[in-house]
Amino acid sequence: MTVKHDDVLGQAGRWRDEGRKVALATVVSTWGSSPRPVGSQLAVDETGNMVGSVSGGCIEGAVVLEARQAMDSGTVKLLEFGVTDEMAWEVGLACGGTVRVFVERLE
Repeated sequence: MTVKHDDVLGQAGRWRDEGRKVALATVVSTWGSSPRPVGSQLAVDETGNMVGSVSGGCIEGAVVLEARQAMDSGTVKLLEFGVTDEMAWEVGLACGGTVRVFVERLE
C-alpha cells in the first residue's frame, strides 16, 4: 500500500510511533538526467507502505529492497544508479545520469 502524502518524515515518524520498523531513503547527489532532485525522500515501513519518491519509479524497486534490508540489519548504504549516454538513448531518455541514494533505518 502506498500512502499518498508529501510529509515523508512526518509519516515515517508516525509509523515509528506505532512500533513499526521504518527505513528512509534520501537522494544525496545527482549528475545529468535525474527524475528527482537532491533531498527527495522515500520512507518504507515493514509492511510495504511507502510515502515519497526518490526516482519516479525507475529505481524505486531496488531502493525499497535495500530499505527492507536496512530495517532488519541496521546497515546504512549509499546506492548509486546510473545510465550511460548511449544506454539513455536506447531507453528513450535525452541524456544519461547518475543518482546516489542514502538508505538508513530510522531509530
